[in-house]
Amino acid sequence: MPITATEAKNRFGYFCSQAKSGPVIVEKDGRPDTVLLDYQEFQALKNAAQKKTLAQRKKEFNEKYGAWIAEQNRIVEEMGVFGEEYRVW
Repeated sequence: MPITATEAKNRFGYFCSQAKSGPVIVEKDGRPDTVLLDYQEFQALKNAAQKKTLAQRKKEFNEKYGAWIAEQNRIVEEMGVFGEEYRVW
């Protein structure tokens, strides 16, 4: 919903409530200048834009797959690797 900066100033509360259902684009001199949007939508955009460090990604990976990896390692320790006797190296 495009509006002028004067409209935004005069009816700010109304446009804040409108931003809950979709972005409100504030124009200055006929050009888009600012966007009003719901706080949760802003947080989602902010979180999506943040890059995770390698350490953060490793931690998340280990939290998600750590139990599965431990189980696979246990199976290999007990039974060995299938076809291991056929490997030439």
